Amino acid sequence: MTTFSAVVTTGIYCRPGCGAKPLAENVRTFELAAEAEAAGFRACLRCRPYRVAGPVGADAPDLVCRAVQLIIAGALDTGTEAALGQRLAVSPRHLRRLFHDHLGVTPDQLARSRRAHFARRLLDDSDLTVADVAFASGFGSLRQFNRDMKLVFRASPVELRNRRRKADRLAADGGLVLRLPFAPPLHWEALSTFLAERAVPGVESVRDGVYRRTVSLDGEAGVIEVSRGGDDHLLLTAHMPFWEGLIHIVDRVGRMFGVDADTAPAETALADDPVLGPLLRERPGLRVPGAWGHFEVAVEAVLSQRSARDRVRRQLAALVTTAGQPVPGLEHGLTHLFPSAETLARADLSALPAATARTLQGFAGAVAEDASLLDPGVSLADFTAALTALPGIEQSTAQQIALRLGHPDAFPAADRTLCTTLLANGILDDSAQLAAAWHPWRAFAASHLIAAGVPALAA
Repeated sequence: MTTFSAVVTTGIYCRPGCGAKPLAENVRTFELAAEAEAAGFRACLRCRPYRVAGPVGADAPDLVCRAVQLIIAGALDTGTEAALGQRLAVSPRHLRRLFHDHLGVTPDQLARSRRAHFARRLLDDSDLTVADVAFASGFGSLRQFNRDMKLVFRASPVELRNRRRKADRLAADGGLVLRLPFAPPLHWEALSTFLAERAVPGVESVRDGVYRRTVSLDGEAGVIEVSRGGDDHLLLTAHMPFWEGLIHIVDRVGRMFGVDADTAPAETALADDPVLGPLLRERPGLRVPGAWGHFEVAVEAVLSQRSARDRVRRQLAALVTTAGQPVPGLEHGLTHLFPSAETLARADLSALPAATARTLQGFAGAVAEDASLLDPGVSLADFTAALTALPGIEQSTAQQIALRLGHPDAFPAADRTLCTTLLANGILDDSAQLAAAWHPWRAFAASHLIAAGVPALAA
């Protein structure tokens, strides 16, 4: 977890490693940049703390973590704290109290800080106009953008753009390039291997160390590319039809690769475990892999219930060809957008085994009717209970979906690769019972077990 230092005599906060050397009695520490800003401090011009990852601590209560996920997804861009509290089944007053106690900020202050920091990075790294930066960062108007940037950074967007350093600007042959900062280390090889093993043909591709996929933005097709950048950042190249709401594209990519994840508590808790300890040391910085599309990973998990990986890949290719929207003219094997739940619920699935087709079509219909079935903002117990109530959805499948959607304690006990790793460690007993010792970091444990199951690719 990054700790920010704020100097009460200057009103400035810094990231670790800044060259400033204030007197210790004048320093206050904050775990979040937003917390320092809420206390009245502004970002240091030398170390620029908005350019480093600032993950929310994994030891925060589950409800706070779920609320943060929803805020990152844009719940407060146009919504209110009251609506967010209703979605989480708590009062807005209680939600604000929880945020204040555990994060030192209100939900609105956290959302404002995220938008402002993302906008500041766009002003530094890109040549987008100030207006484009405003709407790409999730601001509702230029007036709100100017007001919040002055509040957070004590300067207007134009003044901030004029302060950028020459080395900041990222240029690309087409597309917009952005840095995705993370707290090192991050095990890129294991993450990209996981995604390559589960890549949807025609929709995703992992080649030469670059992850690529098609994306849909308000019905228009785009392409994103993610690669290793430096020791503390990944590089995202976005080819989009327009830039409005770009912050949510970047946040979704960030969740896929865990750039905001705080792995320290899980690593500390599991470091001495006889099974997981060696795996953690073998792959330092491995994050729990996330997902671009909730429905997409759910379909892959449903197909994996009764089929091996190669067969699942062929079935996904058939679904994409049959029901996906074609996107002509792309390279690297990208040809389609993944079909929506509404489309798949009506599609001809006769190419699949009859039982699989019934389960998948019923699942797609249920999600089309109630998208909240895949809402990561609910508790793990409620999430898995809702999915397993659908015909044909097994408990381990629901857990696999929950893991990819960010539930930290999800554990897909029947995953074939995970079971292979346990068998290789001489563990023949029920893996779900064994995993009780890994609570509440079972998703982190499962990710290491799965990565270890494909050593030739993940190492």
